[in-house]
Amino acid sequence: MKHIYKKMHSKNGLTVVVSPMQQMASVSLGVWIGVGGRYEAPSESGISHIVEHMLFKGTHSRSAKELKQSIEGVGGGFNAFTSDEVTCYMAKVPARYMKLGVDILADMVLNARFDAEDLAREKFVVCEEIKMYRDQPADQALELLGKIMWPGNALGRPLTGDIATVKGFSTRKLIKFRDDNYHPGNIAVVAAGNVDPREIFKYAEQSFADGKKKRRRAFKKPSVSQRSPCAKVSRGQTKQAHIAMGFRVGGQDIRERFALTLMNVIFGGNMSSRLFEELREKHGLCYDISSMYKRHSDVGEVQIHAGVDNKKALQSIAAIVDELIKLKDLGVTRDELSRAKEYAKGQFVLAMEGTSTRMIWLGDRLMVHRKIPDVKDILKQIDNVTPDDIMKASKRVFNASGVNLAVVGKIMEKEKRSIKSVIGRL
Repeated sequence: MKHIYKKMHSKNGLTVVVSPMQQMASVSLGVWIGVGGRYEAPSESGISHIVEHMLFKGTHSRSAKELKQSIEGVGGGFNAFTSDEVTCYMAKVPARYMKLGVDILADMVLNARFDAEDLAREKFVVCEEIKMYRDQPADQALELLGKIMWPGNALGRPLTGDIATVKGFSTRKLIKFRDDNYHPGNIAVVAAGNVDPREIFKYAEQSFADGKKKRRRAFKKPSVSQRSPCAKVSRGQTKQAHIAMGFRVGGQDIRERFALTLMNVIFGGNMSSRLFEELREKHGLCYDISSMYKRHSDVGEVQIHAGVDNKKALQSIAAIVDELIKLKDLGVTRDELSRAKEYAKGQFVLAMEGTSTRMIWLGDRLMVHRKIPDVKDILKQIDNVTPDDIMKASKRVFNASGVNLAVVGKIMEKEKRSIKSVIGRL
């Protein structure tokens, strides 16, 4: 699996990436747009997301129902997502319907009609989506953590925007945002599955031939100066206290990135992890606890999340801090690291077996990180991580001057005062 893809650049700036998987019966297609929440001004918060919604509401030649029937009528499915740096429209169809899949996605991306009545309904739908997240304390805690970690930056705002900004979007504003950002120089067509690269190169280029390359937007990079622990508690009428702890990390050191990836596997990345074993299996403090290492194009973050009994929130936070201190001071064993390496490599190889997961991986690496690495290089970087690499990365990241904590739950005042002291032990 050294070279799993072929890449083509069109004269108008369009990029096409194809990963042939001739043994598969399907092809997964993605039209990736290089714009997301990070590119939005505060007054535009949520605009990438609602534009994504509107592209499913019909084009000048197809109704919303016809779009769905065209894909689902051949046994396929389609969807989309908006993230911090990209918006992706994707379809998975039987291989013989590749051209139909590209045609439908291109029609949506280039010819969405943005009907005023559709927009009014979709604003209501998105506002209900925002309310839904606000009714879920786990999402509340993560949203609060974002605001703490990335103050004054788009990374700290929810991708859905807020009700006020969503209600204020006009048809004209959405169309201008689409026209400014949905151009060939900011689009990649990515395909994985049973497909001939020459055929899809040709058809994708034809489908996006009319667009002209424009200047790409830039986003504001975060500039955060933190010298002490930051903790915020939001009292909610919840059965549990939801804990979200976060640490900012750099994004450019490749050795540290892979060290943090394996650290996360060991610390909270699966059911064999230290956090799961210590807080759930040993002490019975929670049903679920996990950590994640999230990379953006320029920075990254480590997040830890758990839902615990309100009366045991302080004890649980202290237990998490204890595990972080152990990680910094004692590092990881060679057996732990060996298992983590096999887990990380196995998960990656298994993901590459699926057309959808492969397409998403290729698109993310191309559009967010601007480079698609060779599979063999990724596996080599995983194998090269040492226990010392993980200890050095942990010492740099997990410290009192960089810890951020958000808690949503029924927390007593005296416990609130103790929480900051506990995380200050790092």
